Amino acid sequence: MSKTTITTLNGMKQRGEKIVTLTAYDASFARLAEQAGVDVLLVGDSLGMVVQGQESTLPVTVGDMVYHTANVARVCERAMILADMPFMSHGTPQQALDTAGRLMKEGGAHMVKIEGGAPQVETVRHLTERAVPVCAHLGLTPQSIRQLGGYRVQGRDAQAATRLIEDALALQQAGAQLLVLECIPSTLAAEVTGKLDIPVIGIGAGPDTDGQVLVLYDMLGISVNRIPGFAHDFLADTGSVPAALAAYVSAVREGCFPAAEHGFS
Repeated sequence: MSKTTITTLNGMKQRGEKIVTLTAYDASFARLAEQAGVDVLLVGDSLGMVVQGQESTLPVTVGDMVYHTANVARVCERAMILADMPFMSHGTPQQALDTAGRLMKEGGAHMVKIEGGAPQVETVRHLTERAVPVCAHLGLTPQSIRQLGGYRVQGRDAQAATRLIEDALALQQAGAQLLVLECIPSTLAAEVTGKLDIPVIGIGAGPDTDGQVLVLYDMLGISVNRIPGFAHDFLADTGSVPAALAAYVSAVREGCFPAAEHGFS
């Protein structure tokens, strides 16, 4: 089977085919997820919480991300590998370029993900003009958790919704080729998805985005953290990890997940 590229994902958006994304942090789970048919493997800085036992993603280092990204990339033949740019690793465009360079050259990432809206537009442009594919991330941005005051739904009032839409369009204009929307009202996520030409991946953002992502350990029901209400325990339904991964892939492809109870109004 051919490798998943941004061209693949754009074609899926145009055809209305759901994009299946899942986090992965090691070789064994990455191989199982790819065999189940996952399109994009996100090496998320969520590893700080689910692998390292930290209380947030903030302590994760660039070295951590390079190490885990390499573990995933080493065994994958088809899936796109997307790697998070960790907290304080992209304060300036040049620092972001250095970080992205390590994630791609040492880690084997195909694309990097950067959290934030308008303040990141210049950085996204700087990266994409230098051949670094970028996924933007709006809504609940875990690296800003100290500013946000907790893990709360974003974009519920009209002003915040307008700002999010404007940020999404600006990031696309700056060259972002993919967008993750986290914990925003389902109607707002649908509106953003309809306005953008690039694929939009949702997590806690309702059923109308171009695809879905979950933290692997949440969808297996084995996370040491509180499992968010927008997730679903596919392992409990199926009884084995391979079957749970296959069920997740099918549920996203068929539009069965997320259901109404996995979104926000």
